[in-house]
Amino acid sequence: MPKMKTRRAAAKRFKVTGSGEFKRSKAFKRHILEKKGPARKRNLRKAGLVSKSDHERVSKMLPYA
Repeated sequence: MPKMKTRRAAAKRFKVTGSGEFKRSKAFKRHILEKKGPARKRNLRKAGLVSKSDHERVSKMLPYA
């Protein structure tokens, strides 16, 4: 049986944690930053986790993660 292909776009966006969850970066940090407060921008730097409802979809895109 041939190897399964990893979706390269997903591989660049998600990393697996030790407990098997997927880390992701947060949205809304690219532009229009003047009107966002410093604390909000600081919190957007931190990594988020993929929600439970999307976990199966991401794991299908990353079969070897």
